[in-house]
Amino acid sequence: MRALDGKVAVVTGSTSGIGLGIARALAAQGCAILLNGFGEAPMIARLRDRLADEHGVRVAYDGADMARPEQIAAMIEHATGELGRVDILVNNAGIQHVAPVHEFPVERWDAVIAVNLSAAFHAIRAALPQMLERNWGRIVNIASAHGLVASVHKSAYVAAKHGLLGLTKVVALETATTGVTCNAICPGWVLTPLVQKQIDDRAAREGLPVAEAKRALLAEKQPSQEFVTPEQIGALTVFLCSEAAAQIRGAALPVDGGWTAQ
Repeated sequence: MRALDGKVAVVTGSTSGIGLGIARALAAQGCAILLNGFGEAPMIARLRDRLADEHGVRVAYDGADMARPEQIAAMIEHATGELGRVDILVNNAGIQHVAPVHEFPVERWDAVIAVNLSAAFHAIRAALPQMLERNWGRIVNIASAHGLVASVHKSAYVAAKHGLLGLTKVVALETATTGVTCNAICPGWVLTPLVQKQIDDRAAREGLPVAEAKRALLAEKQPSQEFVTPEQIGALTVFLCSEAAAQIRGAALPVDGGWTAQ
């Protein structure tokens, strides 16, 4: 028996990066998975087949846009209908935009808040009733070191991630006497496509080789001088879904190479 045999997990933003690492880790422990995210249909089909074949679990996909509340609710219904239930919800989908506050485009602010914060509320609201009915559930919100500290030019992202930690605590308190837990993981720099874009932009802006821009990014924030990996975030998610973590509630767990210890 694997630790999560028979459970069903919805992981948003899971066709690449951190979300895919989490989906793989949960599938390896026996979870059926509903993937969500962007990608061409053939790529997503290959991803579903590979996960299913490697781990012997059912894998579904829903292309819900995390900026659309009605699509988020429909995604939870889809997972329940196709896979039978939703036991684990991982709110991971995220977008970024960088600009000074006084130059920040209003539409980008609204989009970042919608995807990085409001989407988690809508997904939790849709999934929580069935978790409470069964008296078991795990909600894991993928926040950020930027949920604990700030950086310049990231007003929307920092606001959303701080808000996500607040939401995590409220849900944890409201479910404190039940078998449902809600916690947040706060990664530092993870070498995802989102972060690679920031590295590439920095290299272009400062006239640096990409490798040097990567080293500069780490040196600025992350004392370990190493990127966090999606596999590490996946392993922590699996732990939070285990019985060993049943009394971890409302926590914001940094995985950041020492970033927030400074």
